[in-house]
Order: sequence, then C-alpha cells, then structure tokens
Amino acid sequence: MSSFPVLVRSASPSGEARYVLGDPVVDRYLEFVGGRCRANTLRAVAHDLKTFFAVIDRSPVEMTTADVFEFLAHQRGDRAVIRIADRESGLSARTIARRLSSISGFYAYLVARGDTPVRSNPVPRGLPTRRRQGRRQQVPLVRVPRTLPKVLSPVDVNALLGALRCHRDRAMVLAMVLGGLRRCEVLGLRLADVQVPQRSLFIAEGKGGHHRVVPISNMFFIAVGDYLRQERPANAPTDRVFVTLKGPTRGQSLSVDGVDAIMRGARDRAGLQRATCHQLRHTCLTRLREAGMELEAVQAQAGHVSIESTRIYLHLSDDWLASEYHRAAKAIDTDHAAELLAMQTINQ
Repeated sequence: MSSFPVLVRSASPSGEARYVLGDPVVDRYLEFVGGRCRANTLRAVAHDLKTFFAVIDRSPVEMTTADVFEFLAHQRGDRAVIRIADRESGLSARTIARRLSSISGFYAYLVARGDTPVRSNPVPRGLPTRRRQGRRQQVPLVRVPRTLPKVLSPVDVNALLGALRCHRDRAMVLAMVLGGLRRCEVLGLRLADVQVPQRSLFIAEGKGGHHRVVPISNMFFIAVGDYLRQERPANAPTDRVFVTLKGPTRGQSLSVDGVDAIMRGARDRAGLQRATCHQLRHTCLTRLREAGMELEAVQAQAGHVSIESTRIYLHLSDDWLASEYHRAAKAIDTDHAAELLAMQTINQ
C-alpha cells in the first residue's frame, strides 16, 4: 500500500470482513479488534481511525494530547454555523464521542503492548475540575446529551408495511417492530433460530455477544413462513434466514447496506420522513411498556445488560407517566383534604 491512511476492506476465507489502513501497528490493532468484537464494531473502529489519521497527519506512534484536541476542534466544525436541533456544529456529540473512544482504545492497546514509543494514552479521560470532598472531579471531553429516541405512530408503521414489496422485507420489519430486534440481530438469524412451536426467536448474535430468547407475535411467523415457502432460494448456500433474492449475490446473506436500501425505498414510497431500523425497535419497546409490560421484562426483550438502558422507555411512555402523575396528585389532594378537615375539627 502506497499511502496511509487508505481503508481497504477484504474478506477472510470464512467470509469475515477484514480492514487495513496501511500502517503495521494500526493494522495489527484492527486484527485484534476483529478477533474480539462483532463486525459492526470492527467497521466503526476502522472508519474512526481512518478519519483521525486523515485529519492529523502524523505517525500513529507520535500522537500527542494536543493532536487529540486538534481533532476534536476539527470534528466540531465551524462554530459560526450551528444546528437548530441541538445548538451544535459539525458532527453530533455522540459521533465524536464514539470516535474518541475508538482512538483511545487503539492507544490503550499500544500502551499494553509496550513495544512502541507510546507510554501513555494521549486521549484524556476528561478535563479535571475542582476537588470535591477530597476527590478531583472530571468532566468528559464531549458531553453527549441524553435524547429521547423517536418512535413511529401506528399510522406510520402501517404505511411502511404497505410500502414493502416482498414477504422477506415484511418479515424483517415485523421482527423489529414486533420483537424489538436490532438490525444486526435480524441479519444474524439462522433457520434453526426460528422456533415456531414456541413462537419465539433465539438471538445468538445480540449486542456484546449475549444470547437470549424472545417471544414474538404470530404476524411475524406468517410473514416469514410466506417468505421461506415462496421467495427464499431452495439452494441458498447459507443457513441465514434473510438472503438476497436477485442479482449475482442471490441466495447469499443479506447485508447491512441491503437492509438500509430496503428501508430507504419503503420510506420514500410511504412518504415518511423518518423510519429507521432503530426507530422500529424503539417503537416496539415503547409500545410494550405503554401496554403495561414490566420494566424488567422490557429489559429482557430488548437484550439490555443494564436496566438503566431500559429506563428511557419510562419517559417515552406518555400514558404511563400521565397515569403515575395523576395517581400521585390524587393521593396528595386526598392527604391535603384530610389535613384541612382535621384542622377544622380542632378549631370548632
């Protein structure tokens, strides 16, 4: 390879994605990430490192903390032009924070190796502030706002389903909007994972490599059954449930880009401004919570390791919040009325 960084993607004999940027140390790190993380994580790290080294033209082993701050300023963009939605400029805080995490992971790897000039991680954990109770506090380099995910209305979901062109696409969308599956979990489903008698799905490729079994509505099994009988090639060389139906890759596993293209086309035909795979998942989990599903059950359905990740659906569930407020307000009013009655009795 003649220059660095140039991102090149290839595939191993087993079909796993590989990425190189053209620097021996960086490429070894990407190989390390590929051996312990999922394909989506590897792809994100590779793109993040490419972006960093394209902005900061310096050898990877010569980076300083000042270079990290220069990169941060570059990602922030021109502060004279800001977005109305979040009052920020440049890339979103979430994207910048993820890129800093990828860079920090790379330099933590170099420090652990100990065979390069890098002796400390140039990406600081945060900015120190004044001491509080004898301990020095830190603020993050990038403040990521806790925003509420957007959900689709029943009308929008029906419009999206009506704009899909085949049983395969309908089954994939129903897996997300009825089962709360992530996009990668839908693509990771194998034929043996579809447990028809139990009306459930075995998720072997959940986030973080965690397994779980989730129930799902019979509407999904009707759609996936029609797809398997009428559309999926009988001689497909993979046991993945969802495969490409046309073209030179017919019968091969459907890709992330393929799903995104399907969603984009259906969204345009339905006249919707927003309808992503993750919004379908959020819609499912929000509706389950609004219907009275216990938070711990929503956590299990979603595959969240921490209950804190699930608590956001308390805030999304307007009906639940309103009912809890009115219940508490009624109790307060009752107590207040009892106090007034008691005071009147004493004064008589």
